[in-house]
Amino acid sequence: MLGGYRRLPTEPCHDGDEDVPSHSTEVGDDTISVVVLEEEAHVGVKKVEAALQVYGRYPRWILFASLALASFVYSLDASTTSAYLTFATSSFGEHSLIGAITVVQSLIVAVGKPVIAKIADVSSRGTAYIIVLCFYVLGYSVIASAPSVGAIAGGIILYAIGNTGMQLLTQIVIADITTLSWRGLVVSLASTPFIINAFVGPNISSAVIEHLGWRWGYGMFAIAMPLVLAPLIATLLWGERKAKKLALVDSLLSSARSRARSLSRYSHSSQGLEIGFRLRYTLLRQRLRRLAEQLDLVGLVLLGAAVSLILLPLTMSVRGSLRSGSTIAMLAVGAALLGVFAYWDIRVAKAPVIAPRFVRNRGVILAASIGFLDFMSFYLTFTYLYSFVLVVKPWSLVNATYFMQIQTVGLTFSGIMAGISLRYFRRYKYVLVIGLIVRFVGVTMMIHSRGANSSDAELVATQVLQGLGGGLAAVSSQVGAQASVTHADVAIITALVLLLTEIGSATGNACAGAIWSNTMPGNLDKYLPWLTDEQRAELYGSITSVTSLPRGNPVREGVIQAYDDTMKIMVIAAIIASVLPMLLALGMPNWYLGDKQNAVDATDLDGRKSVETESGSSEVGDVNRADILRTEDTVA
Repeated sequence: MLGGYRRLPTEPCHDGDEDVPSHSTEVGDDTISVVVLEEEAHVGVKKVEAALQVYGRYPRWILFASLALASFVYSLDASTTSAYLTFATSSFGEHSLIGAITVVQSLIVAVGKPVIAKIADVSSRGTAYIIVLCFYVLGYSVIASAPSVGAIAGGIILYAIGNTGMQLLTQIVIADITTLSWRGLVVSLASTPFIINAFVGPNISSAVIEHLGWRWGYGMFAIAMPLVLAPLIATLLWGERKAKKLALVDSLLSSARSRARSLSRYSHSSQGLEIGFRLRYTLLRQRLRRLAEQLDLVGLVLLGAAVSLILLPLTMSVRGSLRSGSTIAMLAVGAALLGVFAYWDIRVAKAPVIAPRFVRNRGVILAASIGFLDFMSFYLTFTYLYSFVLVVKPWSLVNATYFMQIQTVGLTFSGIMAGISLRYFRRYKYVLVIGLIVRFVGVTMMIHSRGANSSDAELVATQVLQGLGGGLAAVSSQVGAQASVTHADVAIITALVLLLTEIGSATGNACAGAIWSNTMPGNLDKYLPWLTDEQRAELYGSITSVTSLPRGNPVREGVIQAYDDTMKIMVIAAIIASVLPMLLALGMPNWYLGDKQNAVDATDLDGRKSVETESGSSEVGDVNRADILRTEDTVA
């Protein structure tokens, strides 16, 4: 048994019939119902496998080129718009709400990933791209025309759904069209535009801020992104449509799905002409209910509400408010909803967000836990980093933005190194461990580099180390998680691992926001006692009121000392959070990364199955998809 997957027993064929799962005490009607339900929920996977059979050389190159173009614009977006939020919130005098806005964004991003993955599985990859593109364009349009900071927050929520959907779908499509041995390298190559945009982006963002304003910075992407994604979406839909015309999708359906169709035809034929409006309405309602069950909408709502009620009070709190009755009540209700969510997914949900087989899969659980803690540590030190640099260092906006891109460049270079290592050594575990150790060294050095007296060199060095370690860890952990499941589960597992990762980033943002709001006002009182409460409130609420003062000014120097004390608390918390991932990485299963879609069921990219050994030899066999039942987790 591998990764919680084992083959169902079969009975010999009779009268030319194909092998079907045995109705023994081990596999009953309920088991077959589960297999049928999952087959219906993975039509999008079948469409991808069928499309790969019709793609010739040129369509494949167009697909890769379209992914590269889309990745370039993604990176340009990330390299510029992150700088606009500081000025957008400051323009309304609400700079301190950055933490709250980013945690809301992280929550929406996290909860939205499983929904997007389910849509991509139930419908198709191309259809899912169209949906998330609409959210992206609408979100940036709202931000560009926002009359208040509340409208900015609303636009960021819409944008977050679209942006995370496009990023997730890119990872899913790469997993669809690459084998394990090449996947790490292709994933890292998709990030190479960050190297270019790390230098181009700061010039663009600074020019936009100085000459056009932050609104145009957001608005330009609402115009550009549909044009950029058009070739990618068209290629995906063309392949799906051609495969459908050739009946290749139907040929990949399992015997369980065929049996379900036969039962459906029998049921419909027995009703004859009695099918009327009422029955059609009933069937439509059943389909919608079935879709809700497949998406586990109740579970997603419970999870999102629970995490929001726990994290939002922390980021939006002020001094002393953590002891208030309303805050305690929100935290208690959030914790209770987590328990309700666990009960729902374990006992009630038919297609739970976190299925039992995923919980029993060591590779999936450890990869998700590593992502959660690693991102929590990262965002504890990153949330207010740009503000810290603008206040403490006499750098221009361009140089400050260059600094913010150092870690991104390091992530990209080390990600490529990780991909090459995975391709050459065919193992990923030790790359993951080394990356997390380097990450830990970088965050430890921040104890001094995030202070008022740090040099430029040590401030840059910590970001370089964080980037190098992060790239090695990110690529290797993602490949390890995807190798642990079958192709049908790749999309949802990728989403679930990123779900926990995004919740980790939200937790880091929440903790950073709580530390900021509960310590910064007191530190301003401590180092600027001669100012009035109104003056200190202005310094706390708007970074531009600080950067307008020259270095050496008593007020700015007092603010720098306040930043020093506050940032040290964030760094200490980040160091604590970065210790456990190194230990968890030692428990990851060290899969052999062969020339198959995954390491569990020996599936080729086009859906056919064969058995591969470490020497590279393989035996091709006609293995039915319905012959795989998700059970217990026994990993190699």
